[in-house]
Amino acid sequence: MAPGEKIKAKIKKNLPVTGPQAPNIKELMQWYCLNTNTHGCRRIVVSRGRLRRLLWILFTLTAVALIFWQCALLISSFYTVSVSIKVHFQKLDFPAVTICNINPYKYSAVRHLLADLEQETRAALKHLYGFSEITSRKRREAQSRSSVRKGTDPKFLNLAPLMAFEKGDMGKARDFFTGRKRKVNARIIHKASDVMHIHNSKEVVGFQLCSNDTSDCAVYTFSSGVNAIQEWYKLHYMNIMAQVSQEKKINMSYSADELLVTCFFDGVSCDARNFTLFHHPMYGNCYTFNNRQNETILSTSMGGSEFGLQVILYINEEEYNPFLVSSTGAKVIVHRQDEYPFIEDMGTEIETAMATSIGMHLTESFKLSDPYSRCTEDWSDVQITNIYNATYSLQICLHSCFQAKMVENCGCAQYSQPLPQGADYCNYQQHPNWMYCYYQLHQAFVREELGCQSVCKEACSFKEWTLTTSLAQWPSEVSEKWLLSVLTWDQSQQIKKKLNKTDLAKLLIFYKDLNQRSIMENPANSIEQLLSNIGGQLGLWMSCSVVCVIEIIEVFFIDSLSIIARHQWHKAKGWWARRRAPACPEAPHIPQGRDNPGLNIDDDLPTFTSALSLPPAPGPQVPGTPPPRYNTLRLERAFSSQLTDTQVPAES
Repeated sequence: MAPGEKIKAKIKKNLPVTGPQAPNIKELMQWYCLNTNTHGCRRIVVSRGRLRRLLWILFTLTAVALIFWQCALLISSFYTVSVSIKVHFQKLDFPAVTICNINPYKYSAVRHLLADLEQETRAALKHLYGFSEITSRKRREAQSRSSVRKGTDPKFLNLAPLMAFEKGDMGKARDFFTGRKRKVNARIIHKASDVMHIHNSKEVVGFQLCSNDTSDCAVYTFSSGVNAIQEWYKLHYMNIMAQVSQEKKINMSYSADELLVTCFFDGVSCDARNFTLFHHPMYGNCYTFNNRQNETILSTSMGGSEFGLQVILYINEEEYNPFLVSSTGAKVIVHRQDEYPFIEDMGTEIETAMATSIGMHLTESFKLSDPYSRCTEDWSDVQITNIYNATYSLQICLHSCFQAKMVENCGCAQYSQPLPQGADYCNYQQHPNWMYCYYQLHQAFVREELGCQSVCKEACSFKEWTLTTSLAQWPSEVSEKWLLSVLTWDQSQQIKKKLNKTDLAKLLIFYKDLNQRSIMENPANSIEQLLSNIGGQLGLWMSCSVVCVIEIIEVFFIDSLSIIARHQWHKAKGWWARRRAPACPEAPHIPQGRDNPGLNIDDDLPTFTSALSLPPAPGPQVPGTPPPRYNTLRLERAFSSQLTDTQVPAES
C-alpha cells in the first residue's frame, strides 16, 4: 500500500463513527433523531434553547403515550361482535309442547302410601295452630284409617322434626308433635329472601335434618308455616315415591285419554295418539305433542289461534293431594323436539275454568364461541357428563352437574329422569343421610359454591319462543250448560261423573305471525381493520408509517442491544485477558546519565517561555563525561513516532 493510502486509512480509522454502528447509545440516539422521518424527534436535537427543547420532548412523549393508549384500546376491543337481526317470513315448524297436570299422581292411587305421612302432618298442624283439617268431600271421609297409634313414636316427625322458634330465642324450639320445648344445638339456616322485606312474625317454623351419626345438624326455618309444612311434606313424599317402581308410578298417574279431552291442530282433529308419554319425577305423567314421531315434525302455514294447537284438559281436582299442591291446573312448556323439557323450571301454569291463549314468536340465535363469548357448540369443552338424552343446553348442564354432585356426596340422585349411570333415587331406607345431604348441596348450589355455574356454558346456537299469555273465562255462562253436557257424554268411557268447569281447562298455543327473527353475531373487527386503525393512530400523532415502525424496532431494539452486548463482550474479554496474563516482577530502576529530571520533554517543542522554566544547568561535569547534546535529544524525542515508510534508509 502506498504511503499516502496508509495515512488515509489510519485517519479514517480514528474518525468518530455515527449511524447504526455508533460506539455508544448516546451517539446512536443522536444519529436517529437527525435522520428519522418521525416528527418531533428531530426538533428535540436541533431546537435552540432549553425551554423549546423541553417543550418538544414533552410533546413527543405525549404523542407516544397517546399512540400506546389508542392502540391498547384497539387491541382490547378486537374481540367484540356486531349483531345483525334478520326477519324471515316463511312456513314454520311447530315446536314440541309438553303438558303436565300439576298434581302428579291420583290421590286415590297413592293414598295408602301416604297415609302415615298425612296423619303426622295433620297432627303437627293441630299442635301448631290448634285446629284439625276440615274436609267436606267424600274422598276425605274415605281416607285411610291407618293412623298413628297412641303410644308409638311418629316415624316422619322423628326423622325430620318440625319445630317452632320464638323470635329472639333461637336456642330453644317447641316440638310440633309433643308441644314441649327442647334445646336445639344446630346451625340455623333461614330460608327467606334477603331482598323482600317480610313482616316480623311471632314464631319461625322449620325442621331439623341431621347426618347419620347426628353429630352435625341443621335447622331450616321459614317465615311462614305454610312454606315449612309444604317443604317438609315434599321431602318425605319424595322419599316414599322413590321406593315405588317406574311402572307403578306411571299407572298411578293420569293417562293420555284421561288428561286430554279434545285436541285440534291446524284445522285437523287430533287425539291421544299424537302425544308421547314423558314421566317426570315430580309431575308424574306428562305428554308431549309433536315430539318428532316417525321422524316427522308438524308445521303450520298460517298464524293465529285457529291454526295452532287447541286442547281441553281434564284436571280432576278431587284427585289432588292437599299437602303437596296448593293450586289447580296444568303446566305447559314449549321447547325443541331434541330438548329436554324442564317443566319445573320454565313451565307456564294454566288455570281451570279459563281459556289460556299463548301466542308465540320464534327467535333463533347464533353466538360466536371463544374468544368472543363463553359459549359452547356441544359437550366437547364442558367437563360434565350429560345424563339426559337431549341436545346441549345450559339447564341440562346445570342439572347434570347437580346430579353428579348428589351421586358423589350422597350416593343417590333426585329430580332426575333418566337417572345417572349406576345411581338410584334417594330413599331413607338405602340412603339414610340423603335428606341432610340434599339440603346441604342445594344450599351450596344456590350460593354457587359447587362450581356448576362456572363450568357450564351457554349454548352458542338455540331457538327461543317468546310467549304472550292471555286469559278468558271459559266456558261462558250462556254456553256452560250444553258444552259440559256434550263433553260429559263424549268422555263417558273415561270419566264416570258429570263434568263441571272447575275440572276443565282450555289451552290454545299458536304463532302470532310467521315472522322468524334470526339474531346473528359477527366479528366486529378483522386483522386488516386492526392494522388500518393502528396505522391511522401512528399517522395522526407522529406522522409515522410502517417503515418508521421498522426503523424504530431496528434502532431501539436491535442496534441498542448490539451496542450493549458489544460493550459487555469487550469488558468480559478484557477481564479474562487480565486474569490469564502471568504476573511480571517490576524491574529495578537503574539511573542513567541522561536521567535528568529537567529534561522531561513534552510532546510539543519548547518555546521561549517554557525554556525559561527549565531548571538551572548542572555544576561542573564529572571528568571523562562528555557534555550532553540537548538539541539532539529533543529532535529524537519529537520524531520518535515518525511513520516507518517516511524514514530515510540508513547508509550502508
